[in-house]
Amino acid sequence: MVVLATGFYAGCIPFASGTFGTVAAVPLCYLLTMLGPLEGALFIAVFTGFAVWVSGEAEKIFDKKDSGLIVIDEMAGFLVTMFLIPWNVKTLVTGFLLFRFMDIAKPFPIRRLESTLPGGWGVVGDDILAGIYANAVLRVVMKLFWS
Repeated sequence: MVVLATGFYAGCIPFASGTFGTVAAVPLCYLLTMLGPLEGALFIAVFTGFAVWVSGEAEKIFDKKDSGLIVIDEMAGFLVTMFLIPWNVKTLVTGFLLFRFMDIAKPFPIRRLESTLPGGWGVVGDDILAGIYANAVLRVVMKLFWS
């Protein structure tokens, strides 16, 4: 359980654990590009459900609400960020930076989700919404600046 919750121990790095957790999601994002829209959405839904369960169990193990050691939530959020986005260095780096910004800044109502949803839902829910925001902004950037 700890291995999964910490993104294969990326969350155990003593600084910027969320950033390293997001890096741990890069191979999964690449895998996502090989799936069609329906399969990709299903993959993200199953992964997110799994992340909710793992995060809830990890909170009990670590005896702390939304412990910084838990990074599977960042992994789920970054999958959402990169959903149906063309795979290249520019989109990967921009998506990464946008997701980290949204996850750290927590624009409304992201912070509310984190604090009001119970257990694993609160751990993962804010990252999913940060991923939705980052995906939307990435699409605008692609449309305005890269087309």
